[in-house]
Amino acid sequence: MRLPNAVYADGIGKGKQTKFAGLNHNLGASDGDLWAMENMTSDYYPLLATRQKRLKYKTLTKPNGLFVWEKLCWVDGTSFYYDGERKGTVEDSVKTFAAINGYIIIMPDKKYYDIYHETFGNLEETVSATAGQVQYGHTHVDLQTGETITEYTVVDTKITYSDGTIFGEPATANTLYCSEIRWADHFRVGDAITISGSSITANNQTLIIREIDGNNLRFYENSFTNGEEPSGQAVTFQRQVPELKFMCENENRLWGCTDTTIFASKLGDPFNFYVYDGLDTDSFAVDTGSAGNFTGCLSYLGYPTFFKEKNIYKVYGSIPSNFEVMGSASLGLATGSGQSPAIAGETLFYLSRTGVCMYTGGIPSPISRAFGLERYKNGVAGSDGLKYYISMQDQSGGWHLFVYDTQRGMWHEEDSTHAIAFAYSEGNLYFLDDQGGLWITGTPQDPPETETEEDFEWFAEFADYTDDSANKKGVSKIQIRMELEEGARCTAKLRFDSVGEWIVPNQGVIEYAADETDVKRSYYLAIIPHRTDHYRLRLEGTGGCRIYSIAVEYYEGSELKSRSGRQ
Repeated sequence: MRLPNAVYADGIGKGKQTKFAGLNHNLGASDGDLWAMENMTSDYYPLLATRQKRLKYKTLTKPNGLFVWEKLCWVDGTSFYYDGERKGTVEDSVKTFAAINGYIIIMPDKKYYDIYHETFGNLEETVSATAGQVQYGHTHVDLQTGETITEYTVVDTKITYSDGTIFGEPATANTLYCSEIRWADHFRVGDAITISGSSITANNQTLIIREIDGNNLRFYENSFTNGEEPSGQAVTFQRQVPELKFMCENENRLWGCTDTTIFASKLGDPFNFYVYDGLDTDSFAVDTGSAGNFTGCLSYLGYPTFFKEKNIYKVYGSIPSNFEVMGSASLGLATGSGQSPAIAGETLFYLSRTGVCMYTGGIPSPISRAFGLERYKNGVAGSDGLKYYISMQDQSGGWHLFVYDTQRGMWHEEDSTHAIAFAYSEGNLYFLDDQGGLWITGTPQDPPETETEEDFEWFAEFADYTDDSANKKGVSKIQIRMELEEGARCTAKLRFDSVGEWIVPNQGVIEYAADETDVKRSYYLAIIPHRTDHYRLRLEGTGGCRIYSIAVEYYEGSELKSRSGRQ
């Protein structure tokens, strides 16, 4: 806060600032507002201070994703890690995660990791068989002669649809038999499987398994047209999972969306999205009629919430028979920013096409005024519970990491970090950058073994000072009360009338003093007076620094302005 200026009889004016708010990159910024900054924080508000050093947890070779479900997990190249141990193989691509019960779901691979049984596998399952006599070759090397020998085995495969039993009672047209498939190795009772490739067209359909008996699958009566596949007919049996781009868990269902369709899994079962049995546990799917593709989703306030760029949809209800999708034309989630939603201070924040918005379930409210006319895209965000961290890209391609303090309602910029994912685990906010660095940011709580970041550069540039006067004025003295950490350095610079180079006043370079009694003190900067319309102050340095107050002494001139610039 810039305190009122006091003008004494000798014409000397004095102004003092003891509160330092966040970023205000607008032409109308007032005296004492921060026009630009790097590596600053609101942690010590009302002080102006540098952020805390980050902690480096690991370095990944090819960062492809980060998530937490009880323990931290990540994808490095083609390897999935849980709690630091490699658990499975995935494709080399950026991942989307969700969790339900003990399953961590990995898309677009359609893989899962069961944290309780420590198993890694596929959500989808596909089995194919070809009817008739099939010849299988097996090649091995004779240990005595070294000769390569190929032996052939002929298998007579039968695929039939026939009468059978169900729950111990005779049933008509309900049994699928395949002599070469042990069904229990692939499917479970309750799975919905899709049959395709059958020569009996009516049997190409999706059915729900009721019993598994060795080579027999049992379904409800009259599920099939009885018959046998002819020799050479290839038939495929598949438990399918949709190509979900975004996912979340809500009320023990895995919800997700493709470009235009919302899906919900069977209750408690992320393996099944096509079970329609007329029960409360059924799967659910619905298309929306608005233009554009879905851009993200999450569970918020107990509702699955889906976003397009110009719409927000919430799903009400508790069972498929009363699920109702309600949409509103609102500032939705920007394309490419599907990982920007995060909850901080019980409020949802995300990047829309017009800037960052806050959302409490009603109408979204933009909170990007601090950025001026700059527009950002491709946001990735996380939260420590009270602060919202977002890494996003400006229109020229540069990356910025901003932090919004929900308690104080102010933005601070940290650096040019390009984060690809955030995750909050055991009191620590982690982020994974595009170079493979896995960091802890903010205020750590009992962190694991890490490496501390080296001293970083920082700066804080204030908006134009006019000292509440349209007249010319001259700055003669600046006093800065600050505290420097060991090895830190701060340089004060001034620039007059928005032209020329930054000028370092006398004693403008301030360094850490070894004398502990001299760590926190006021520094006096003598300035050769310049007759000027306005001026700017810039503080920059390395190492930790906390600024308690800035006092400026100046004299006020007349309204005469014979020419622009210094006079």
